Amino acid sequence: MKDYFLKLKSPAYNWENASPIGAGSIGAMLFGGIETERLCLNEETIWNGGKIDTNIPEYLDKLNTIRKMLFEGKNVEAEAWAVENIEKKHRYFVDSYEFAGDLFVDVHGYGEYESYERHLDLKRGLYSLDYMLDGVRYTRESFASHPAKLVCMRMDTDPDRRVYVKYRRKYCVKRNVSYEDGSALMDFVCTTANGAHKFRVTVKILTDGQTDTDDYDIIIDNSTRIDLFVSIVTEYRDPEMDTEKYLAFADKGYDALREEHISDFSAIMGRSDINFGDDGVDDLSASKRLVRLKNDKNAVDRGLLGLYFQFGKYLLTSSSREDTFPANLQGLWCEGYESPWNADYHTNINLQMNYWHAETANISECTLGLFKYMNECLLPGGRRVARENYHARGCVIHHISDIYEFCVATGSMWGFWFIGAGWLALHMWEHYLYTRDEKFLRETAYEFIRDAALFLADFMFEGPDGVLYSGPSASPENQYLAEHNGHKVPVYLSLSPTMDIQIISSALDIYTQVEDILEISPETADEIRAVRARMPKLQIGKYGQLQEWIEDWEDAEPGHRHISHAYGLYPEAQITRSTPELFHAIKTSLDRRLAHGGGHTGWSRAWLINLFARLKNGRDTYDNIRALFTHSTLYNLFDNHPPFQIDGNFGGAAGIAEMVLQSHEGFISLIPAICEELKDGSFEGLRARGGYAVSAKWADLKVTEFEITGTDGEVTVELAENQTDVTFVSEDGTEYSSQGRMITVISGKKYFVK
Repeated sequence: MKDYFLKLKSPAYNWENASPIGAGSIGAMLFGGIETERLCLNEETIWNGGKIDTNIPEYLDKLNTIRKMLFEGKNVEAEAWAVENIEKKHRYFVDSYEFAGDLFVDVHGYGEYESYERHLDLKRGLYSLDYMLDGVRYTRESFASHPAKLVCMRMDTDPDRRVYVKYRRKYCVKRNVSYEDGSALMDFVCTTANGAHKFRVTVKILTDGQTDTDDYDIIIDNSTRIDLFVSIVTEYRDPEMDTEKYLAFADKGYDALREEHISDFSAIMGRSDINFGDDGVDDLSASKRLVRLKNDKNAVDRGLLGLYFQFGKYLLTSSSREDTFPANLQGLWCEGYESPWNADYHTNINLQMNYWHAETANISECTLGLFKYMNECLLPGGRRVARENYHARGCVIHHISDIYEFCVATGSMWGFWFIGAGWLALHMWEHYLYTRDEKFLRETAYEFIRDAALFLADFMFEGPDGVLYSGPSASPENQYLAEHNGHKVPVYLSLSPTMDIQIISSALDIYTQVEDILEISPETADEIRAVRARMPKLQIGKYGQLQEWIEDWEDAEPGHRHISHAYGLYPEAQITRSTPELFHAIKTSLDRRLAHGGGHTGWSRAWLINLFARLKNGRDTYDNIRALFTHSTLYNLFDNHPPFQIDGNFGGAAGIAEMVLQSHEGFISLIPAICEELKDGSFEGLRARGGYAVSAKWADLKVTEFEITGTDGEVTVELAENQTDVTFVSEDGTEYSSQGRMITVISGKKYFVK
């Protein structure tokens, strides 16, 4: 992997344009001010709220009442009844994720500066700031160390200017500030906004200057360099809130911690790269590159695609590691006490999208925190809700959750969505497909996959026609138009919407495939197969579209940001070229969504990128990437919903990878969705299902070279769309000829076009 730098030429004017650093559990946003450097601190377990009683009396009886009304065609009445008897009476919601406070480093007496640049070194995980003042160059550098669990910063200072180090946050219940020559310690105990949970922030300062205090802040005089080390520990993780054990790592010194951090971070980041070339603008700031694309519809910035892909890897490596919680709606970062959408875990696409790129991008260990969360929080919480509310086996997860095992349906129509565990089970299965790690499948994935299937099997019920239906359900987060007293009325609830059919069938199929491998409970697998055989089929509507609902209703919002019925195309692989009628129908659905203004949020646009890549449509894939850059990307490359929501970054990175490598159809497909603007390029170190690592080069839209390693034996590769009946030569001189676009080669070798 080459070096990638995300460059900015001015300080951040608000939080959304600051620079993120993170170590999975701890991180900061840095603003890059000259007179004041602000570090907005975060620790992933600083949440309001806590565990709640989620038992809803007679919930299943109420659902049966709604089901009966829906079967009778009383859809409007059914939804009204649900509002009065469920939504208004059982208003469960999660509380918000909060920041850990602000650390300010104020430098008094600064004047005009020049030659300013702040940037993120994506490969090494370093934030840097560089500027000139009065003919002297000053630098700052910061990183968040996963090995040490510390936020670290080093800054050059002018000995003639006094420096103040300040920590600010409401709800601080204890404060201690102390100093001695060349060092200082700031120690704060705070609570969440509701006072329910405590955490501790400790800052260690080392300097070549003199330290003092005014009882609130640290004052530093006559310094040329300051090193800061920040530890944040919560009661959730450690009842003793022992920050000292982490600050002990500071005794190694900044340079040693930096070297350790770079080794850790670059080991993940350095494995994969995608290079489309450049257009001579790589030295421009990210903001200027985005403005250039906005102002000139014909402008091309091939290098920005590679930078965006690496930034997606950087953000996940910074916000999700093997021993942490998963990335939330804002990854790891938030500002203040009430985050947008609580920065929680939305399981009706957003949490899942955060991990779409992880396997292909070869940062697979970043998914382990997600699986840990699924097993330790969602599985026990979901089992409890399944048992108490549905009288069912297994595990149910509705559309939002938190770190306190929240799995119950929320008090809204969107809460009528019970298939989150089924979607998340796909991530465990995909991890197995990419790694072929049977130990993971048995010891980590099996119980969750089984319980997702068991609940869905129990929850379905027989209709008058003998078919097994699900519901009442919403199709996130759209409505259809139902007839009522001569009017068209928007309604959420129905039976077996298309996303239900797709996710439930996927979850049941995954479980039976796992049983075929592990042979733990064959009789349960047979039961699940019998349920699967009685499910409804996908339907094609009057416009030739894949229906979003089991009936061919009109959309209340034809350009809705969600495209829930496209799940079977991506991230699943139920709809492929081997199902041509459905393949064409979902293309029609996407075209209709876009014709009515769909894709207007960042994450929705990112989903479209992946969907068009799966359709092998390089032109629409590229055009949607460009739209993501010009309409839904902030100047620091954060995804803009608006406001900032991180899933668009991750989904966009996944889509860029999906353009050049796919493996969901049973073979490896090279450059399946590129276009003329990207006619030359290369990638290295990407992963494919089957346990393969893949690298390739192409020129003029044709594959010229590729290498496949990993699993031994023969592997089938699909070449570019315009590349048929060609011969490749391996390093040992053996020739391999394609049959049409398909060529079978031996893993472990590099191949060159003849």
